[in-house]
Amino acid sequence: MENGLLNYLIREPKEIKEKNPLLILIHGYGSNEEDLFSFASELPDNYYVVSVQAPYQIPPYGYAWYAITFDADMNKFSNDNQAIESRDLLVKFIDELCTKYPIDTNNVNLAGFSQGAILSYAIAITYPEKINKVAALSGYFHKEIMTPKTAISAYHHLKIFGSHGTVDQVIPVEWARQTANFLQPFHIAFEYKEYPVGHGVSPKNFQDFKMFLIS
Repeated sequence: MENGLLNYLIREPKEIKEKNPLLILIHGYGSNEEDLFSFASELPDNYYVVSVQAPYQIPPYGYAWYAITFDADMNKFSNDNQAIESRDLLVKFIDELCTKYPIDTNNVNLAGFSQGAILSYAIAITYPEKINKVAALSGYFHKEIMTPKTAISAYHHLKIFGSHGTVDQVIPVEWARQTANFLQPFHIAFEYKEYPVGHGVSPKNFQDFKMFLIS
């Protein structure tokens, strides 16, 4: 399905009420909206589940939220300007969905994997008024693409679940372990778990994420 901003797939609630919660699935670098949508049938029936496609194409079939480049020494660099643009584009996308469907604007939730998790953190810190819960799977806290609120009270309602594989070969687990320290000044409820896997979502990780969503 396509709207004015981004392509997406949607699974509507089995029972549409006056207002239903929303879960947006944000895929990682080089993937597409079909990847995380495979989870949709296993997620709570009362949610709108929307899996959104990133704007930058990576041939032949993938997409990215922002470019990643390497120098001669294989140091990795993110295009932070593109990341910030995608962050804000996703917030506008949330507003469009809330206009189009009967969504509870106080119950908008994000689940991102890898690059999608990095953006999910950035949205929550920059636009806490828009978000209820965040599940950041195999990502990390990238301060350079966030604009925190000065009033810490803006974050009192937020809940975040972070998870990572202990043998992740793409994003070092040490990066994810720093998240609690980064979040501490905001007094955000934060739950963090690790699993003996690489750069992916294990069945136990998925079950823990699901429990976080419905708790």
